[in-house]
Amino acid sequence: MNRILEIRGLSAGYDDNPCVLKDVDLDVFQNDFLGIIGPNGGGKTTLLKTILGLVKPAGGSVSFFRNNVKTDKINTGYLPQINRIDKKFPISVHDVILSGLTARRRILSPYTKEQKEKASTIARQMGLDKLTNRPIGALSGGQLQRALLGRAIIDEPDLLVLDEPNSYVDKRFETDFYKILEDINRDTAIIFVSHDVGTIISLVKNIACVNEGLHYHSGTNITTQWLEESYSSCPIEIIGHGDFPHRVLNKHEGCDCCKDD
Repeated sequence: MNRILEIRGLSAGYDDNPCVLKDVDLDVFQNDFLGIIGPNGGGKTTLLKTILGLVKPAGGSVSFFRNNVKTDKINTGYLPQINRIDKKFPISVHDVILSGLTARRRILSPYTKEQKEKASTIARQMGLDKLTNRPIGALSGGQLQRALLGRAIIDEPDLLVLDEPNSYVDKRFETDFYKILEDINRDTAIIFVSHDVGTIISLVKNIACVNEGLHYHSGTNITTQWLEESYSSCPIEIIGHGDFPHRVLNKHEGCDCCKDD
């Protein structure tokens, strides 16, 4: 399997908190679907921003590969947790999605007919085909989130990075939203951050717990041992229904990951 992302010994943070992440190692492969879980303030979003080049590593390395050959960058789509788009800006749903192709357009040149048709196809995939001419200020939070997901995938990224993407998705669209991600994953690797363990387990292929460090778990088979070894070092809330196995674990001494944020 071709590797597209390699992280080694990564440390990263900010001026007011320089040690958000410490000594993180991670590999992401072509068509991977990696779920990232962890407590608030544990460093999940910082990890994503470092991968995207929005936060500069304080130590270690972030490397990209295409066909197993190291490259300066890969095509990456990003849907942030909080979208700071100005909803008063006079732009339509169609044009928001289309703007994801800006990097492929020459400066001041118009979008091609094929590009506009592609934006319409993506809008239909997002369930927004009847809203393409609607200004973004008239959208619900879930509709806007879908439009921005469309913008993130229209350029057919090698890696799609999603930070709590289901936070604003309409409940009636949620099942379709996850099906869309499954379809995208056929051609694109996905990193999906969520606080909802049930969602992560049902969607992803592998899991990483992030709480200052990173604990990687191949596969999604939850066992008692997995819970004991993993959740004690990556404390999060588990909400399950039916036969979903769950338990509450106490913090234990000697584990830096269990320190308060």
